[in-house]
This record gives sequence, structure tokens and C-alpha cells, in this order.
Amino acid sequence: MNPVYRGPGLRPLLAGALMLAAPLARAADGPAVFGIPVDFILFALTLLGVALFHHHVLKVALTGLAVISVYKIAFTGFKTGPGLAGFGVHMAHEWVLLVNLLCLLVGFALLARHFEDSGVPEVLPKLLPEGWVGPFVLLVIIFVLSGFLDNIAAALIGGTVAASVFRRKVHIGYLAAIVAASNAGGAGSVVGDTTTTMMWIAGVSPIDVVEAYVAAAVALVVFGIPAALQQNRHQAIVRNLQAAHRVDWARVGIVGAILAGAIATNVTVNLKFPEAADHFPFLGVAVWVVLLAAVPLRKPEWSLLPDAVKGSVFLLALVTCASMMPVEKLPPASWPSALGLGFISAVFDNIPLTALALKQGGYDWGFLAYAVGFGGSMLWFGSSAGVALSNLFPEAKSVGQWLRHGWYIPIAYVAGFFALLLILGWHPHEKQKEGVAAAQVVQTAPATQN
Repeated sequence: MNPVYRGPGLRPLLAGALMLAAPLARAADGPAVFGIPVDFILFALTLLGVALFHHHVLKVALTGLAVISVYKIAFTGFKTGPGLAGFGVHMAHEWVLLVNLLCLLVGFALLARHFEDSGVPEVLPKLLPEGWVGPFVLLVIIFVLSGFLDNIAAALIGGTVAASVFRRKVHIGYLAAIVAASNAGGAGSVVGDTTTTMMWIAGVSPIDVVEAYVAAAVALVVFGIPAALQQNRHQAIVRNLQAAHRVDWARVGIVGAILAGAIATNVTVNLKFPEAADHFPFLGVAVWVVLLAAVPLRKPEWSLLPDAVKGSVFLLALVTCASMMPVEKLPPASWPSALGLGFISAVFDNIPLTALALKQGGYDWGFLAYAVGFGGSMLWFGSSAGVALSNLFPEAKSVGQWLRHGWYIPIAYVAGFFALLLILGWHPHEKQKEGVAAAQVVQTAPATQN
């Protein structure tokens, strides 16, 4: 969760970025370039700017949002109406989703610090066996942690433990595996990644998302074993088992209470008051109620707020851009489309990609959660976890080295995807919760798959 540098890879987006200078042809409902709506071209350029200018992503995202908004107001209008009035109604539909995301992203950043300060990460090295199994078990621990923490926290905890037990001699391939384990572990949990949390807010059942763990578990074995063998040859585990570590159970309890409060609130609202959920951000507010109630027990690390808010605004800008796209122009949802989104998410931001998929509908959400969650592991800047870990280990900031030493991650992605396809099959869901604009499904005309 938090800032990610990934994004949509459907055919209109890439084609649009290459055809910007081409002469415009007038589409029935707005300008188009060779039949590709200009909306998508502007969105693609925004995402391309995010991918290229890592140090200015917030400015790029806000500029893209402003340009797309002005274009929609002036030329095409919105499904809610033309001009400023249509824009106002559109944002009135979106505000609950956006506020929920803002509260969750910032709240989970503070939650992750509670866990880091609890002392549990310092105890983890004692759980690691000798030989290559030790590095593999560490990847499994990261995988599990990411199911209830966000992928950034899980990757940073794993990287910190690795730096300690391997005396800072961490192989680049193993760094890639740490990122892959954190992304895979969050793929099947609605509190483990921003993309799955978005699905949850939009009304997707956690049961529909949890099936992503079938693919994620297969992928973990496929990339985890060669990565562990690689790291063990590079530097074996060196542990100080005599070191004393104290667990702050109060902070552990706060983490559990926040997660329990979020889950209980979401289940209660969706079962008992589904219509009310469209008008108030219950989930995000619940997280902050528990977080603030626990302040007398343990204060959160408030210094994290500025960066957390900044990163959240960046993501919300991209989500808002995605909400304005004419998704009926996209190719129909299918398992090949979902497979392709995973590869593209290694380059662009997966948050707007997920928003587009939710708005379009027709996906099997377990496949989508795995694809957009795990796919970014293939490059160091393909996920927030990769960017964060690379800040701790600058030697990882090399696309060539990442691909050379982490070659097993693309293989693991494909193996996991097809394992899920063979075991459970593709079962698309056409609609989620009614009334949430970002989750409304735009029905597409039946089309044969290529």
C-alpha cells in the first residue's frame, strides 16, 4: 500500500501514449486518435510521467488530474452529466471511496509503525533454521506478515531482518524475492494491499479475493526456493541467539484491535446497512476511531503523517483520474487481459489499473488481485515495496540486475496464475455494490476473445 509506481497496461493506454501526435479523428462521443479516446491518451501520459519522473510523482499526478478534468468538462462530459455540473455530481459519487482510501492508507501507515515498534521483528531471526531453508523461511514470514500489514511494512521488516542475519550481504536476487514475497502475501487479503482494500471498499467479498492465495502460494515456492539457495551461497545466516528482545504486547494488541475493528465494521455495514455505506466512509473512520482510542496506551508515530498524506494524495489523484475513464471502450475483461495486467503493473501504477477494472467489471477478482498485486515484483520500481526496499539497498536500483538475478519472479508469476486457472477456473463477477461510482460496472457488448 502507499505510493506505487505501476499502472494500467491495457491496449488503449500504451497505444495512446505512442499516438499523441497523430491527427485527431472525431469519435461519436468525443475526440479520438485512431479510434482511441483522448481520455485514455491523457491518462496514459500521466502514468508514463509517473513511471519516468520518480521524484515528482505527486506533481505529475495532480497535473494529470487537472488536465483530464478540464478536458472532460470542456469536451466529453461525464456519465453524470456535462460540464461543471456533471463533474460535481461525479465527485459527489466518488467522495466516500476517496475518503475511505485516505483514512485507510494513512491509518495503516501508523499501524505498520506500531508493529515495527512492538519488538516482534527483532524476535523473527530466532525462528530461522540453518542452511538455505533459513532464507526461505524468512520469505514465508514476510509473506504471512503482508497478509495483515501492508506490503511496504512487510518488505521493510524483511529487509531489516535480512540485513542483520546476512551481515548486510544480501543478494540482489534475494532482495527481489523479499519484494515478491511481500506483494504475494498481500494479494489475497483485503487488508494486505491497497488494491485489495479498494476491492473490499467497492463491495467485493473477501472470499472472492482470498482465492488469490492459491496463485500466490505457488509463486512463493517457485521463486522462493531458488532465491533462498542463491542467498545461502552468497552469504549464510549469522544469528545472535543470545540477544535479549522484549515484545511490547500493548502495540501488538493495538494492531490487532485496528484490524479487527476494520473487519467488523465492514462486515456489519455491508450486511446490515449496505445503502448507508454509499454515503459515509465507515471503514476509514472505524480505523481512526480505534487508532485514536489507543493513544493513551501507546502514541502513534505522528511524524509519519506528512509523508503518508502526501503519498495518499498521489494515489487518490490517480484513482480519480481512473474514475473518469470511459471504460466501455476497453477490451472486455478476460483471463488473458488479467494476465497481461500483471506484466504491465511492473511498469505503471496498479492503483488506477485496479480502479479501471472495478469500474469495468467482468473480472474474477481473485485473478485480478493476484495479477496487479504480484506483477509489480518483476521490476524494482514496479511496486511500493520495491521502491521502499531499494531505498535501504541502493544496489537494487538496476533494472538489468533485478531481471538478471530475479529471473525466477516472472516465471513464478506465470506459474501461479495458471495454477489458479487450472485449480479454480475463471469465474467473472459482473457487479459489486450498487451506488459506488468507482465500483459500478459498465456493461460491455459481448465480444469473442482473441
